[in-house]
Amino acid sequence: MASTLKNHKTAAAAAVATAGAAGAGKGNFGWLAHVKYEHLMAGISGGVTSTLLLHPLDLIKIRFAVNDGRTASVPQYRGLTSAFLTIFRQEGFRGLYKGVTPNMWGSGSAWGFYFMFYNTIKTWIQDGNTAQPLGPTLHMLAAAEAGVLTLAMTNPIWVVKTRLCLQCNERVTAGSGTGYAGMVDGLTKIYRTEGIRGLYRGFVPGMFGVSHGALQFMTYEEMKNKYNQHRKRPIDAKLTTSEYLTFAAVSKLIAAAGTYPYQVIRARLQDQNHSYKGTWDCVKLTWRYESWRGFYKGLGPNLTRVIPATMVTFVTYEHVSHYLLDKSKARSNTH
Repeated sequence: MASTLKNHKTAAAAAVATAGAAGAGKGNFGWLAHVKYEHLMAGISGGVTSTLLLHPLDLIKIRFAVNDGRTASVPQYRGLTSAFLTIFRQEGFRGLYKGVTPNMWGSGSAWGFYFMFYNTIKTWIQDGNTAQPLGPTLHMLAAAEAGVLTLAMTNPIWVVKTRLCLQCNERVTAGSGTGYAGMVDGLTKIYRTEGIRGLYRGFVPGMFGVSHGALQFMTYEEMKNKYNQHRKRPIDAKLTTSEYLTFAAVSKLIAAAGTYPYQVIRARLQDQNHSYKGTWDCVKLTWRYESWRGFYKGLGPNLTRVIPATMVTFVTYEHVSHYLLDKSKARSNTH
């Protein structure tokens, strides 16, 4: 067991050293050679498709997450079905799709950037050889780095999306000053009234969310690799739709169960109806008034949404990326 672990560590170190030497040989920006727009486009396709199909569940999950039982302006729902029917009755069909525009922008750009950054970093470590296995540690490292870069670029979109999802008709007509007409209006008003810090509310707990993506991608990649190795095929061989769906669902379930509390804290920090001094203050108040259950509010609607959303996103990404990369390879072979 010890010798096996030592061999894995040695192989991982060798992979990093090889990649570093390759990057140094090509200059400080050698990793740019591994950037492929196909991963960006495929990620955007997956993110937008899943958002259009499942946004109402995302909206309900956010409203459950910020319901602390103390804020009167926050709607009260008895369950998932109650929330769906109440929103539809009070706010109409459009109410179920509040915040869908920034959600499409956020989800599309986040998945697009994440897949692009992740595959760029991973291929750089592999020195261009996509059939070379990395192991759990390097997969998690590549996913974590991609997550930090993606969050830094997309956090303002998530702030607006959260606030639009929490914007009920009563609050807007009451002239409370928290109404947003849309994504651009939301970005403008938040920047004008709260500055750059307002656009990056929830960034700290969002950084904890990087562990969610890292855990998910590590699990997903390891399952694909082991499965292909078991079938004696290259680890980057294309799988069937059902295989992609299965691996995506299992990896998301594991990651969601382990890292959900940060999403509750992040949503509450971004909610315009709550006022916290910071992340730790939000954690303390949630624990004081709601105990551990407060950190898992909305988990049911979240799992109902994120597992099918992840399945749709990943299967769309895998098929679109393989199609685009095959077309790109065919074009380069003809020249």
